Amino acid sequence: MILSILVLGLVTVQRLGELVLARRNTRRLLARGAYEVGASHYPLIVLLHAAWLAGLWVLAWDRPVQWVWLAGFLGLQALRVWVITTLGGRWTTRVIILPGAPLVAGGPYRFISHPNYVVVAGEMAALPLAFGLPIYGLVFFLLNAAVLTVRLSVEAKALARARV
Repeated sequence: MILSILVLGLVTVQRLGELVLARRNTRRLLARGAYEVGASHYPLIVLLHAAWLAGLWVLAWDRPVQWVWLAGFLGLQALRVWVITTLGGRWTTRVIILPGAPLVAGGPYRFISHPNYVVVAGEMAALPLAFGLPIYGLVFFLLNAAVLTVRLSVEAKALARARV
């Protein structure tokens, strides 16, 4: 039980820290002439992530941890750090377009167009699995996939317009 609370607490602190970083980066990008697209779906993403984490607090705080899945989740955190450090000041939780800036092609972006979305999809499943909640993980994985379908469409259109 103590390990479950510790894991959930660390994930909560991590997510809050990421929101602070994203907000700071967004402000700086906007000050440099960037603009946001797809703001209308952003509250849905926030709600999804908040519900995922809140639900884990309700369902998993006293459950045993399955180490294999926790190790997988931790591996995803290493990939998340790689994404954030690669993007640097351009990393944000919103779709922000900085006119004239080239697409990032280094780090994990050498291998896949949207590594952060892959990480998030994996997290939505892996952390619930670490607590023995496979149905919960599947439900949030599928909900996240639905939201990402919207987001990827918005992002692709915005980037295509920005390159014209």
